[in-house]
Amino acid sequence: MENQNVISSEKIASIAIKKMLYTAKVHITGGREGNATSDDKRLNISLSTPGGPGNGTNPEQLFAAGWSACFIGAMRHNASSLQIPLPKDLAVDAEVDLGTSEGGFYLQARLNVKLPGLSAEQAKTVVEAAHQTCPYSKATHGNINLEINVAV
Repeated sequence: MENQNVISSEKIASIAIKKMLYTAKVHITGGREGNATSDDKRLNISLSTPGGPGNGTNPEQLFAAGWSACFIGAMRHNASSLQIPLPKDLAVDAEVDLGTSEGGFYLQARLNVKLPGLSAEQAKTVVEAAHQTCPYSKATHGNINLEINVAV
């Protein structure tokens, strides 16, 4: 790689990572009308502007998919230690809004969690624990408007 000058390196997180588990490496060309390819070639997709021409996905859809998958993993992790059996057909339907306000563009989200067969109390316990555990939830905490809905 060519010589680089660091423009910004913010270390403002209250927690420092002590053990790196994984680093996703994705090369993007063309921005919202471009292509995204991971270094291991498992991801190779076209990108399109939301509602615009093209057949590609967009960053908001990718963010919704990543957060949903991570949130399900966090629910599984926590349910095990809480001794709450999760249903096989659990699901998360994520909605990520891209909008504008004073100062530019912003995101907001809704996570619609489906935990059929659990009691309302069990579902609430698992979802609250997952929201404290999921790295996407931690990254967005206090930064975007978020609504979490749970159906049992």
